[in-house]
Amino acid sequence: MKNIFIADAMLGKLAKWMRIIGCDVEYFPEISDNEISERAYHSGRIILTRDTMLIRRKINRENSFFVKYDHYQDQLKQVVKAFSIDPKENLFTLCLLCNKKLIYIDKISVADSVPEYVYCTLDNFKTCPSCKRFYWNATHKNNMVEQLKKILELN
Repeated sequence: MKNIFIADAMLGKLAKWMRIIGCDVEYFPEISDNEISERAYHSGRIILTRDTMLIRRKINRENSFFVKYDHYQDQLKQVVKAFSIDPKENLFTLCLLCNKKLIYIDKISVADSVPEYVYCTLDNFKTCPSCKRFYWNATHKNNMVEQLKKILELN
């Protein structure tokens, strides 16, 4: 079974970068420890946390993982290694904002929603079925890939 996660309020950047590599990570910056515990328990998610008190709760003992580093780069490296995640397998398949699976969308559908230069030079677009955000290949995507290579020491 594929690992699914929920990140506590201290791990927003980690949640974003895990979504970049295609990991299903719920993240709610304002969620209480009780709410995160209940959501994780009922949905089968693994809690990613830096909060030792959260891990000590009886309800969380079997479904939590302590992230020991302060910086998201080290955190990402730790989680990828601990859960044997292939960072290339599902790269750029999830919405970075709401964690939903992206779907391809017809180019004509994005004509009024993306910059004119992007529309004229690219053919492939994805969208989030939930928040309706659009995604396309651009330099920011290449920059993220380069950062991932450095963080995870990939070739």
